[in-house]
Amino acid sequence: MRTLAIAVLTLLAGTALAAAEAPGLQQLRTQLKTAQEANDKPAIIELSRRIVAIAPNDSDTWDTLAQTQLETDDLDGLGRTLDAWRKAFQRPPAAIGDFRAGLCFKRGDYQCAEQHWLAFIATKPSAADVATNYDNLAELCAAQARWADHASYRTKAVAAQDTAARRVSRACAFLRLHKWDAAYADMAKANKMDATDAQVEEWLPQFERLQQFLPQIKPLDAQIAKSPNDPAVAGLLLERARVFILAGRPLLAIDDGERAFKLQPASMRPRIELAEALLDAGQPENAAKLDVDRYLRRGEDKHVSDQALRELGMLDARLSANPKDADALVARARILRDLRQFTLALADANAALAINDKSAAAHFEAAQDLDGLDRQKEALLHARIATELDPQNSNLWFFRGVLERQRADFAGAVASQTRSIEISESLVALSEREQCERRIGKTAEADADLHRIRQLAPKK
Repeated sequence: MRTLAIAVLTLLAGTALAAAEAPGLQQLRTQLKTAQEANDKPAIIELSRRIVAIAPNDSDTWDTLAQTQLETDDLDGLGRTLDAWRKAFQRPPAAIGDFRAGLCFKRGDYQCAEQHWLAFIATKPSAADVATNYDNLAELCAAQARWADHASYRTKAVAAQDTAARRVSRACAFLRLHKWDAAYADMAKANKMDATDAQVEEWLPQFERLQQFLPQIKPLDAQIAKSPNDPAVAGLLLERARVFILAGRPLLAIDDGERAFKLQPASMRPRIELAEALLDAGQPENAAKLDVDRYLRRGEDKHVSDQALRELGMLDARLSANPKDADALVARARILRDLRQFTLALADANAALAINDKSAAAHFEAAQDLDGLDRQKEALLHARIATELDPQNSNLWFFRGVLERQRADFAGAVASQTRSIEISESLVALSEREQCERRIGKTAEADADLHRIRQLAPKK
């Protein structure tokens, strides 16, 4: 009887304690609901922590806490939450593995993420969860450029839960593998399933645009497939990359550009084409790694000109045959400067000077490249050497005068522009000299130059 009485008293005490806790817990749940309605994520996290501290078996609130921490990139907090959640249950919920995968993915530990997502799928969750996790696995493979696995996971996602959006995603995966027929079949199916789907509306016009270029792409595919690792295939890769750029598919162009660049790392055409694709794909930081900045000159069609690319290709070939061809280096530097890539242009100019330091053209090119990099003091040194090596070149004297003006050496600039005019009179040189003459008080000479400018100016 005594034992029974003690048991009854213990039960009553526990019931009383639970009753005392219930109002406080209920209040926290009410506050949590309000925070969720307001999308107040810091409050959601704090209130969820308090609730699971009181009710550690509340899986729904653990889920809310973990999801919010994942969404807010509170990765360290999420790690602690998952550890505590696991300890709170004798048989941990499968959702912990799903969140653990998301945590690993955010941290860039793709092997860990893949392992946990596959383990979660093995627990046989709902079809919707299976499809979502295969979507996640596909994104994981995309981050690692594992394109075959990427397409495979997209296929499994479609098999788990077929939607128009997932068909579009798989169509894009097939594009990356150049499986054109499969890609267009998926896009047609997606459009038939739901033409109003946001993904369909976004991607259908892009597929239609690419389709116009497939007659050019498919023969290149066949040629490249014959000898994919032959250095000579770089030209074909660059040709196909160019088509992809024109078709508005920079990611496909990046694939080809990277392959061509690996085959010809010293060449400039692969570098420029790859950089253009990276810039079009919104990756200026990766283009910068190639020493190509975002000011790459484009034409009215928003692309690097075909002529510039062809000329770079021809000069690349000359330098491949003879790396000591200083004239080719100067010519290539000139094209790179015209594309506003002064760092690359200066490297070629310096390489030419290392071969022949008596080349006026190389010194002149170096001066222009340094000027483009706002290094006028160094530019002027090269410009002076250039005029000494080729004193009858009016362009060299003109540019030297411009640099002297920029350095506030107006008397020197007047002398240089005078030499330029004596060799070959031009409006620009007269205009430069007139400005500099006025700066040093030579008003009569400046007025005379102005009169001559008006004589030479085209009549309206």
